[in-house]
Amino acid sequence: MSNYHIKHLEEYYQVYRKSVREPENFWAEVAEEHFMWRKRWNTVLNWDFEKPEIKWFEGAQLNITENCIDRHLRTKGNQTAIIFEPNSPEDEAEHITYQQLHDRVCQMANVLKDKGIKKGDRVCIYLPMIPELAIALLACARIGAIHSVVFAGFSSKALASRINDSSCKMVITSDGSYRGSKTIDLKGIVDESLELCTTVEHVLVVNRIDSEITMKSGRDVWLQPLLDKASTICEPEIMNAEDPLFILYTSGSTGKPKGMVHTTGGYMVYTAYTFKNVFQYKDGDVYWCTADIGWITGHSYIVYGPLANGATTVMFEGVPQYPDFGRFWQIVEKHKVNQFYTAPTAIRALGKQNISFVENCDLSSLKVLGSVGEPINEEAWHWYNDNIGKHKSPIVDTWWQTETGGIMITPIPYVTPTKPTYATLPFPGIQPALLDEEGQELKGNQVDGRLCIKFPWPSIARTIWGDHQRYKDTYFSAFNGMYFTGDGALRDEVGYYRITGRVDDVIIVSGHNLGTAPIEDAINEHPAVAESAIVGFPHDVKGNALYGYVMLKETGESRDQNNLRNEINQLIKDRVGAIAKLDKIQFTEGLPKTRSGKIMRRILRKIASKDLSNLGDTSTLLNPECVQVIIDESL
Repeated sequence: MSNYHIKHLEEYYQVYRKSVREPENFWAEVAEEHFMWRKRWNTVLNWDFEKPEIKWFEGAQLNITENCIDRHLRTKGNQTAIIFEPNSPEDEAEHITYQQLHDRVCQMANVLKDKGIKKGDRVCIYLPMIPELAIALLACARIGAIHSVVFAGFSSKALASRINDSSCKMVITSDGSYRGSKTIDLKGIVDESLELCTTVEHVLVVNRIDSEITMKSGRDVWLQPLLDKASTICEPEIMNAEDPLFILYTSGSTGKPKGMVHTTGGYMVYTAYTFKNVFQYKDGDVYWCTADIGWITGHSYIVYGPLANGATTVMFEGVPQYPDFGRFWQIVEKHKVNQFYTAPTAIRALGKQNISFVENCDLSSLKVLGSVGEPINEEAWHWYNDNIGKHKSPIVDTWWQTETGGIMITPIPYVTPTKPTYATLPFPGIQPALLDEEGQELKGNQVDGRLCIKFPWPSIARTIWGDHQRYKDTYFSAFNGMYFTGDGALRDEVGYYRITGRVDDVIIVSGHNLGTAPIEDAINEHPAVAESAIVGFPHDVKGNALYGYVMLKETGESRDQNNLRNEINQLIKDRVGAIAKLDKIQFTEGLPKTRSGKIMRRILRKIASKDLSNLGDTSTLLNPECVQVIIDESL
């Protein structure tokens, strides 16, 4: 079947039509021809968005690591699977072949088994971007344990809440991490978080920065000596297609983060198929996604998607500005990178620097440029196209989510004509719909509304860990019989989609979804704070930054406002993570509220963005007079 690798626009339309008219036949062909199954499925798809319940390839059996590693050994055993590029350019890059990856994953899997980890157990991985992170993921998958990776920039409280939510039995971490010129005490953060956790029996520690750390007897153990003794043979656990592969937490607009559950068979098929097409990957190419594996982008497009295709994938430990702003381009030149996938935030930050950082590097190896995390603005798109792609490497502006598991709306390079700021057309198998507020589908072109998906795709998250009702309420209750993405979008005159941003209380900062509720909860813990409201406002590097409106208690004492701002941001850093700190904090006497007591963030958002042209009718508010006061104070 040629449609595993789409090569021109006419073929895209043929493949897309088939994927929508005969979805089960379409996905069965993709799954059958390109993967290794221990047992074939009985049914391709069972689904009901009302319940909601979605099952792909039911009855099939497989192990995803056999598909990502073992099946390549005969033909690609000596090919590089992972290029590890360390934080410091002084340190040598490490090339890990498929055979070495196999041996190291098996050793890690045997260590996990030796520590009592078995099929279905949850393992929390809190590691920097070092090979052990990818190896730990794959080792969990090898033995059927469910991995829960937590981005190693989250605070101890955020880490503890994720460990507790899924009752993890083990944490894999390191003594610390390098981040540019700084080091971070990861083990200290883990120790602090585990004071709030009761389910963790073992902590495996990677020695990364050679720092002095505390090891708790009976719980904490250095990883390397265990790996040195472990066998390089570990038979893969045979999994059902619908067995959970991993849990990944994403910010909710209310309350605690949501543990999205992705299962094995459908996730594998979809991430592999999207990777092959969205990046037009060919054997021998070197592919680099700059994301952290702590996010879904890293799961799907650093580890599982590339390795399922036998690709060479780059893992980068550092940051784009260290030791200088030429680092990304030096890595592209050094490893002759062919496909480069990064976030608009990074593009904007790099675009502000002296162009000599780019011009000093040979970028002629690049064939495809990608963008992920948020819609890319026009200025950044043109800078990327002009200076990095030199007008010869198409830009794929990809739209998708933690919940979707894989890329949903995207150009296919050299196939789909691109248009700045547009994610363009749905990927095969994806059936988008735009709905108005009443839930009526908007047909035809030149419309905008709420973006929903009508039909399941193989890598859709199946539930929220431990809370199926919340899964239903969040994604399937807004519009009958549809998956609601939480995003708004418009469809232009030729049917191209442009994502216009979140329609709920989640703000995308530097490509990361941040729910306002946990940040407001942290602020409200401050003894001087009565109430707070967080909104996003445009930022020329981050895309959006956070603006906090904070009401203080009337304690009668005057407080130094700069100190208060620092204390509030410190609280946010401790409770949520540095990524959620506020760029602006405005102290205010009141917050605009509806008569039912709901804070009108829409008005606050406009004030923060200095868009005072149309605040709507404020006369129906409980306290309309406070709006002008807030405007005056913000100027």
